[in-house]
Order: sequence, then structure tokens, then C-alpha cells
Amino acid sequence: MKQDFLWNNISYLVKDYSLKNNAMKYLGTLCLLLILASCTTPKAIFDYDRNTNFTQYKTYNFYPDIETGLSKLNDKRLFRLTDSIMQSRGFTRTATPDFYINIETAAFEPDRNAGVGVGVGGTGRNVGGGVTIGLPIGSSKRNQEIVIDLVDVRADQLFWQAIVEGYFKEEATPKERDAYFRAVLLKAFEKYPPKKW
Repeated sequence: MKQDFLWNNISYLVKDYSLKNNAMKYLGTLCLLLILASCTTPKAIFDYDRNTNFTQYKTYNFYPDIETGLSKLNDKRLFRLTDSIMQSRGFTRTATPDFYINIETAAFEPDRNAGVGVGVGGTGRNVGGGVTIGLPIGSSKRNQEIVIDLVDVRADQLFWQAIVEGYFKEEATPKERDAYFRAVLLKAFEKYPPKKW
């Protein structure tokens, strides 16, 4: 009887340890995936003039003296993708627009010595364990900031702005560049026009 009781308790502890160990592995993997996703997804901040009536804007064009800071091929890519997004939302590009779109970019090197650490651990029932993951952030990617201004043509005033930060791979293929700029522009125009102003 005592042997059965002892065996059942040992069996329970082994199963419990195995479950906790597996749970910690899955939790560690999940944390790693979340960190990687947060590092590659563009991040945006938005600002706008609360006194603007956004329903008055139906037509757009790019600022006449626009200088994005990108190569000519990336300029073409950026303008084509912006046209696609704006037109899918009902805006029309014309020679006499309601507003201009101005786009400026800046690139900077990430801190090569930076790192991210994730720790997962647990204790209980005399069982302990943990997983620690160190992620170096340095790579061939460059941090890139893209500022998109919408300027009222008649008033010559800025009424909306998005600042998007992404991670641009310098040796990206044309297909990867298309995907990158599409993701950045979708993020930039995600909250335009604002729902409440």
C-alpha cells in the first residue's frame, strides 16, 4: 500500500515536471516570436489638426518639389504604391488637388551592441527550470524613418502627418522592397482619415 502511494506520487511529480518543462519551452518560443515580430513590423505615430474637416479632401497629388531621399527606383515604387493605396480608398490624383502628399526619409544605423534578453522560468513542487534567450540586434538592416505630410493646397498648411519607422534591408530584392514599402505605407495610412476629429 505504501509502495503504491509512493509510486503514484513519484509518477505525478515526473509528469508535472515534464508538463512544466514543455510549457516553459513553448513559452520561450512564443516570447522569441513576439520579439522578432515586433522588431520587423513598422511602427507609426500620427498627428493632425483637430480643426480640419477631412471630408473636404477628395483629390491629391505629390508635392511638386518632393525629395524623398531615396533612389529613383525606390521613388517610383513609393509613388506607385501610394497611388494604389489612396485610389483604393476613393481618392483621385489630379493636377489641381485638394492636398499634396510630401514624403521624406532618413536612414540610420541601429546600435550594433544592443541586445534583447528574454527569460522564462518557473519553480514549484521542488521543480525548477528556465530558458534564457539572448538576441543580438545588429544586422544588415537599417532603421528607416519615413515622414508623410498631407498639406492643404489652398491654405498651404499641414493638416495631417504620419511618422513610420521600419527596418530596411539594404540588399533587398525588388520584390522585397515592394513588400517593405507597401507595409510601411499601409501602416502610415492606417488611421487616415481619423475617425473622430
